Amino acid sequence: MGSESEVINRELSKVSDEDLLACSKEELVSRLRKEESEKISALIQRGRLIKEVNKQLQGHLLEIRELKVINQRLQEENVELRDLCCFLDDDRLKVKKLAREWQLFGHHAAKVMREDLGGYLKKLADLERMQDGLVKENLDLKELCLVLEEECVSRSDSSPGGSTELNLPCMVARDLGDGSSSTGSVGSPDQLHLVCSPDD
Repeated sequence: MGSESEVINRELSKVSDEDLLACSKEELVSRLRKEESEKISALIQRGRLIKEVNKQLQGHLLEIRELKVINQRLQEENVELRDLCCFLDDDRLKVKKLAREWQLFGHHAAKVMREDLGGYLKKLADLERMQDGLVKENLDLKELCLVLEEECVSRSDSSPGGSTELNLPCMVARDLGDGSSSTGSVGSPDQLHLVCSPDD
């Protein structure tokens, strides 16, 4: 009896025909029922595993679809960014070229301004020299007028009875000295003739 239970506890596929024949019908039926229930349990477990695997596969497929959508969007964004980079690079080259042109223009303008400034400074120096010459000439003319006026006054004092005739040249000479008279420009032939008329 003990040997028969040992045979039953072993798997049927591993039990020889002689051992099976030695077992009773009840033991064989019990073993078959047990094997059948185990196989059914295994099939159920297998079905659950297959269902779980299918569920995971569905989740992975959905994730793959989402990743494809994301990948497509990233590729489109990549194309847009590439176009934007090309556009910005073109703008950078244009700005660089424009900056170079402005730099050359600035150098040229500075050179022209230096040349013009040098010319203006030279003209200013010439004008200052002319002004100094005119000032000196005016001072000389004023001194000459004062000398002529003094000479006229001294002659009028030394001439008896001729003061009336000599007053006019002296007044003319005085007008030449202070610049208040509008009878003519300094050094004109008419005024010089009037100054020197007593001697003539």
